[in-house]
This record gives sequence, C-alpha cells and structure tokens, in this order.
Amino acid sequence: MKSLWRPWGEWEIRVLLLGSLSLQVFLLFTGGLRKRNVASWLHFLLWVAYLLADSIAIYALGSLSLSQKLCHADGDTELHLVVLWAPFLILHLGGQDTITAFAIEDNELWLRHLLSLVTQVALALFVYWKSRPSNGGLIVPAVLMFVSGVLKYAERTWALKSASMSSLRSSMLTRPDPGPNYAKFMEEYHSSKDAGLRAEIVIVPERPPGDDVHVAEEPMEYDELVAKAHMFFHTFRRLFVDLILSFQDRTDSLAFFRRLKRDQAYKVVEIELQLMYESLHSKSPVIHCPSGRYLRVFTLGAPIMSLLVFSKADKGGYKDADVAVSYVLLVGAILLEIYGILLMAISSWSYADLRKPDKCHSAASRVVFLGVKYFMPEARPRWSNQMAQYNLVSYCLKDKSTWLTRVLESLEWDYNIGVKTTWDSLWYTNHIGVSLVLKQLIFRQLKDKANSTPDPMSYRRFGDHRGQWILKRKGCYQELGWSVDDVEFDESIILWHIATDLCFYETRDEDADEVEGDLNSGSQLPGASREIANYMMFLLVMRPFMLTASIGQIRFGDTCAEAKNFFLRLRGGEARPGERQGASALAAVKTDIDPRKVKGDRSKSVLFDACRLAEQLRGVEERKRWRLVAGVWVEMMCYAAGKCRGNFHAKQLSHGGELLTVLWLLMAHFGIGDQYRVEAGHARAKLIVQN
Repeated sequence: MKSLWRPWGEWEIRVLLLGSLSLQVFLLFTGGLRKRNVASWLHFLLWVAYLLADSIAIYALGSLSLSQKLCHADGDTELHLVVLWAPFLILHLGGQDTITAFAIEDNELWLRHLLSLVTQVALALFVYWKSRPSNGGLIVPAVLMFVSGVLKYAERTWALKSASMSSLRSSMLTRPDPGPNYAKFMEEYHSSKDAGLRAEIVIVPERPPGDDVHVAEEPMEYDELVAKAHMFFHTFRRLFVDLILSFQDRTDSLAFFRRLKRDQAYKVVEIELQLMYESLHSKSPVIHCPSGRYLRVFTLGAPIMSLLVFSKADKGGYKDADVAVSYVLLVGAILLEIYGILLMAISSWSYADLRKPDKCHSAASRVVFLGVKYFMPEARPRWSNQMAQYNLVSYCLKDKSTWLTRVLESLEWDYNIGVKTTWDSLWYTNHIGVSLVLKQLIFRQLKDKANSTPDPMSYRRFGDHRGQWILKRKGCYQELGWSVDDVEFDESIILWHIATDLCFYETRDEDADEVEGDLNSGSQLPGASREIANYMMFLLVMRPFMLTASIGQIRFGDTCAEAKNFFLRLRGGEARPGERQGASALAAVKTDIDPRKVKGDRSKSVLFDACRLAEQLRGVEERKRWRLVAGVWVEMMCYAAGKCRGNFHAKQLSHGGELLTVLWLLMAHFGIGDQYRVEAGHARAKLIVQN
C-alpha cells in the first residue's frame, strides 16, 4: 500500500491543479447550457462539477500550505514552482463568467464566499512566505497571477452579492415619493375661506393614455426586439422580487406588445428571461459595466505577461513535468480569458449598451449584432421550449406494486425520504416541445383580455379568473361553473385533468394532417388541451411550490388510490387495460348522484366528480367543447402563473425554464394581473380663489 501511496503523494498537487483547470474548462463551456436544457444528467454533471471545482482548489491550497518541503526550498528546488501554482488556485476559485451560482440559493451565501476569499488569499500568501523563491522569473508571474486571481474571486463574490434577493430588491427600490403637499394645500384652502374669499377645489382629471385596441400587427426587426427586450427587462425584473409596476409601465408595454406578432412577442419575453437567468447565475451584470471591462484587460494581460516572463526564465533546476504543468496552467488561463471575452463581446448585453442614446457606436453595435445574430438567431429558443407531462390515468395504470415500489413507499411515508416521488418523476414524467397551437391559444386569449379591459380594476380581476371568463363567454357557466367556483384550485386541476382525458379518448381521430398552429378547424385543440392538462398535473405533483397553497398532493394521492382500486377491480386478474380502455371504463360509470353524498368527505378523491364533469362536457357540441376546454386550461395556467411568487419563477430559470414563467411575464406585458398597483398618478387639484 505504501508503494502505491508514495507516487500519489509526489503527484498529488499536479493532479489537483490539472483537475481544477479541467473543471473550469467544463464549467465555462457548459455553465450556460442548462437555461435551454431540461436533461437531468446535464444538471447532475454541472452540480458535481460546480461543487468539486471549489472543493479541489481549497483542498489543493491546504495541501500546499502543509507541505514540509516548502520550508527547505533552498535545498530542494523542485517545489519552487509552487509559488507560481498557488495563484492559479485562487484564480480558479474566482470561477467562470458563465456560472457563479448553481441555484439562486447559492447567491445568499455570498458572505461565506467573502470569508473564503480572505482565508484562501491568506493561505496563498503563507505558501509564498514559506517558499521564499529567489528566482525573479517566478516572482513576477506569481505576483501578476496572484493579483488577477484575487480580482476574479472578488468579482465572483460581488456577483453573488448583487444577485441575492435582498440586494436585487434594494437595487430596484425607487426613491420615497411623499406626493403633493396635502397639508399646505388644505391650509391655503381654509385660510382663503376664513378670509371671506370664495375658495373652490377643482380636480383636473389626468389625460388618459392612448389605448387603441385596433392596432395592426406588424413585423419588427430582430435588432429592435433585442433592444426593446433589454429596455423592458430593467422594468419588469422587479416582478421577480415581488415589487409592483405603475400604470405607465402597463401603458408602454401594452402599446408595444399589441403591435407584435405572436412569435416576436414570445421572443421578447424569452430574451428577458435569459437576461434574468444571467443576472442570477452568471457574472453578466458585473462584467458588462465599465469596471468589468477594464478588469478583463488586466485578467487577460496578466497570464500573457506571466507566460512571456516564465518562458525566458531559467528553468534548469526544475523537473520537466513541473515546467509542463506550469505552461498548461498559463496557456489554459489565457484561453479561458479569451473565450470569456469573446462571449462578452457578442452578447446582447454589449449590443444593448452600444445602442444607448448617449453612446455613438453605431458601427460597433452593428458588428456586435452580427455576432448576436449568428450565435443566437431569432429562430433559436432562448429557453428549453419544453413542457413536462404527467398523466394521472396513465400513472395509475402503469404504477405496479412491486417489492421495490413498496420499499420506496415505506421510506417516503415512514422516514420522510421522498424517493418514491423522485422515482415517479423519472419514470412517469416526459417532456414535449411547446407547440405553436398552444402558443397561439395563450397569445390570443391574453390579447382578447387586454383589449377588453375598460378600467384598471378589470385587468386586475382577469388575473383571478381560473375558467370563469371563458365559461361565461361560451354560455356554459351555469352548468359547469361549479368545477371552477365551488372547489379549490388544486381540485379544479384534477377535475379538469381527468375530464379532459376522458373526453380526449372519445374524440374521433380525424384531420390528423392539419397544419400545426391552424385553429380555425379546431382539430388541434384536443391534443393541445391534453398537453396543458398533463402539464398542470405535473406542476401539482412535482412543482407544488409554484401553485397556490393547498392540499393538492393529498387530493392527488387519494384520487390515485381510488383510481388504482377501480382499475384493479376492472382488470379482474386479466392483463392491465390500456389508457383508452381505462378511460372508457371510467366514462361508463353512472354519476347521477353526487359522489360526495355517497362516500362522505374523509377521502379527498375527486375521481368520480371528474367523471361527472366529463359527462357534462360530452353534452356540448364537439367543436365548441374543445374550444371551451382549451380556454379553461389557458385561464387556469394564467391564474397559476399570476399567483406564483417571483422567486419561484426565478428558481426555474436554471432548470430550462417553465412555460408557466413565460406565460407569467407575457401576462405582465399585456397588463393582466395584480402586479399593477399604481392605478393613477398624482391628482391635479387646483385651488381657485375669487372675491
């Protein structure tokens, strides 16, 4: 064992240094991929690399500080190079521009990183003091790389602090506004009356902003979309920290979005969400300020100068392997900086900055935009453009009771270890692309609502609708209103999810070759409705924090238990029925009597209440039925999006994004929801005094 341990002891520092550099390369190239990818394996690899990168660098610095050979540097020149290697570990702790925080919770730990900065810098200085190299060819590169590493680590710490929720919120607060001087105004009014003068207060109403609902849609150039997205981002990012917007924000946004075509409206929202992701998880807000650009000049120049000095230094007393490691670290640092600067140069942040009115860099902005257009074309989604699917009927039919599932259930219910939920998420959840039909459904309903809001209270009320608006428009509220009004929101989701499934399997398969996105015939609506139903069920089961507080998971569990019992009795020892057969069997159940009157209220299952809803929906003409079902689901999504807190929307940006978050921001741009609290500006009161 000692014979195996001795080579590791000799090569430990070299392996750790090269491993640390490899992790930095991996993080630089893959750190930004997760904003457009929902693959769990990618997130797992990034998580491991993110944690290992800091751990290896800190461990290596600790090993250097404990090395006994450093105390005898004059007699053993093989570790003189340690004084050059230690700054690279500080540099690696500074991280890469594409990822500073794996999750938004990491931003709240910026004080821990500040403490780590102080201690690791002290360790690096201790290593330098112990080695005390006399070779000037090492001192100059070591000092340059040490300063560069400290600046990079301080930059990362500042980026983490700036992205913490408390710092974000405080940076967006406006100056206190006392409003007009009411006391002085009333004093003048009563003084005039006491003097025997005729005083009158006249309220001059504000001129309402132009609100032309009949605005023609027109295409807009991609560069204008990018510039407008940056402009709106600085306003609407306040929603992520639960701040409010004003009536003027709504007017400006609505006037712009009414003119946009569907795909371009989604593109503006996607760019804003990408900017928010980069603000929370990367160094973008820090490096795209003047000080950040100047710092990049030094952090690139430092390794280049160090490489030149080191290449001319006398290296006769060093091992060839150690010299090679030093060259790899120097060249690696240069290449990482060059790649980071290129990413910074062709980013939309740089383009928007060059487009500012106070800067006359039109030629430079055009060059930068060519890079933006080439690497991030308009047709390329800025998020995963996918939605998860979780179907209750399919889950109940496929979830067999085996020894493994029984063990997982025991761990979950007896020891509160959520392994069964994780298992179900892996096996029964899949992702599909967000179809053009679905995007059109959302866009059309939001635009219809925005164009039918006569006053501020109306557009605030629209955010509280979860099916009522479309049911009233279709004349079905009296029959179906109980499924959205008389029950909690989680119950509505399960009711409409099962009912949509039952109606879907009874729909005739025709017009399958319809062009995707064509809503005139309605042939695409059954599939789109089921996709939304499965997505909302996924949120209820796997993302309950994104929905309003409720007993949704309890209700889901009870409903699944009843469904499994039903399918088990239906099977009778034969092979498991398919989804269509299971749905047909459920649809055949007679629900003349309210299930709650028969079963009581102990179990929260709503399985047969959903069958009752499906029976009522089957009484509606087929084309009208699916327009109704699709409209209800879009409205439910809008309700869920509006009630989800901003920090939960922010949390999902690092997981490929959520359709619910895209919808939430699109709603805000169309002026729908309760985030607009400032309904009027200062009243214009005039005091008229006459003799």
